Amino acid sequence: MTDAGDQVARDHVFTFSYETYNDAVQRGMMRPPDRILQTLMTNPRVGRLLVANPWRSRLGHSVRRITGRDARFPETSSRRLVQPVRLSRADPLSPRGLVASMRAYDRVLREEADRLGLVAPCVLTTNPLVAAFAPFAWASTVTYFGRDDWLSADDRARYRPAFRAAYRQISESEIAVVAVSQQIVDRIDPRGPARVIPNGIDPAEWLGPRPEAPAWLARIPGPRALYVGTLDARLDVDGILALSASRPELSIVLLGPVGDEAAVAPLRDRRNVWIQPGVGRTELVAALRNADAALLAHRRTPLTEAMSPLKVYEYLAAGLPVVAIDLPPVRSLGPRVLLTGGTAEMGEAVDAALAMGVASEDERVEWIAQNSWSARHAALLDVTTRSALFRRGEESRSGV
Repeated sequence: MTDAGDQVARDHVFTFSYETYNDAVQRGMMRPPDRILQTLMTNPRVGRLLVANPWRSRLGHSVRRITGRDARFPETSSRRLVQPVRLSRADPLSPRGLVASMRAYDRVLREEADRLGLVAPCVLTTNPLVAAFAPFAWASTVTYFGRDDWLSADDRARYRPAFRAAYRQISESEIAVVAVSQQIVDRIDPRGPARVIPNGIDPAEWLGPRPEAPAWLARIPGPRALYVGTLDARLDVDGILALSASRPELSIVLLGPVGDEAAVAPLRDRRNVWIQPGVGRTELVAALRNADAALLAHRRTPLTEAMSPLKVYEYLAAGLPVVAIDLPPVRSLGPRVLLTGGTAEMGEAVDAALAMGVASEDERVEWIAQNSWSARHAALLDVTTRSALFRRGEESRSGV
């Protein structure tokens, strides 16, 4: 248990990486940083809270403010959102320019923290560049939360030298690191406190009687295997083509926004592959709870090998048997996750998953209780506040 002295509310600063509070609201507050923010806004261990968006351009911010396009932040006397602005939205590529940018970001946050009356706040940032190059001399602790390995992100390939330098700086400065997988921790190689805290689920979304299937899903013949997520280059399209050919009686449902039309185009003519646009959280839960199996059908890349796939936790919360490519972060998720070498070889595992069937209600409820966001975030706050439990090292460098 955490010592009583560690339960005193501590002021916090939370920064998004490249998305904003508005982005989080638009997607339903469902990604790990969004869930962390929800906890920081409600947990009694958190006192005053400053939330910071990433840099935005002055022009773009002015247009959004005038047109009212951004979601309203629930500001109180002890909670505030700050939007730093500058001439250009994009970070500089030069090392000198990048460091100067992060120092300027630090100054904006410090001024806002002073206005809000924060005292020796704990900084929790999801941006490695902020963690590495913003001085935060006014903070009591700095913790970097890694939900992805930025070195492996293709959409930010031009910043790889900066991310590499940031990882090195985080390590050498002994900044605390919390990541969703051991692979991310290993790639940073932190010299300071480190802990693996995987993704989780919100029990309120998953408990209760099974809802009716959405009409679009009810029209798809069973058995139905669902993949949930953005449909882009991470998806193993060739593997899905092979799986659909080997199991023509299986309906493969790909549920999510199309992020790369060229990548998914070959799937559109397959009779037993169904592409369904992204839906809201309530409909997503209903779809999963009326499926027969679930798929983690990623290509094997350094990025996917370092993920803690949120979708797998949600598949299991729905009670579904899961067929997944063999990635380190999913190997310890229990006997209802069947691992394969690749998507093309999933046929026999899908057969086994369908024979396994949906979990009993008792089994499903137990999984939900053991993998809630609240349990994850209690461990995260132990790190940000450097609680006595964490300082003693009883759980450092280990998963939850």
